[in-house]
Amino acid sequence: MSVIVTDAGFGPDGFNAGFAAPGEQLPGQGVDVPNDADVVAIFDTVKDAAVIRIPFPSSADGRGFSIASRLRDLGYKGTLRAQGHVIAEQYRKARGSGFDEVEIDDTLAARQPEPQWKPVQTQRYQSKFRRSA
Repeated sequence: MSVIVTDAGFGPDGFNAGFAAPGEQLPGQGVDVPNDADVVAIFDTVKDAAVIRIPFPSSADGRGFSIASRLRDLGYKGTLRAQGHVIAEQYRKARGSGFDEVEIDDTLAARQPEPQWKPVQTQRYQSKFRRSA
């Protein structure tokens, strides 16, 4: 079972259309984009997906953050979902790189309950630096 983490807290997975590989999805279906994908090369095949899900095989593997950021830079407007070993301390980084939600398993949700995932409202370093200059 999975728990979806958003700024509103924990919730069920409301996306039931399923996930496919880039280029294999049906209209309305989500796409699983590997965390080592060449985003520019596959963008035309994923740009219209309702949800793009990017795996995090371990909390030490940050490639998914770069992929999410690049997808947003290329103009992706749908939902970006991080899936797997994202821990509560990484939630702010996930949101800052373009993710809308994080999918975790029940075991991680029990180990790191909902209050630990509340987003911290802080200013980004660059915006704070620019104002003081």
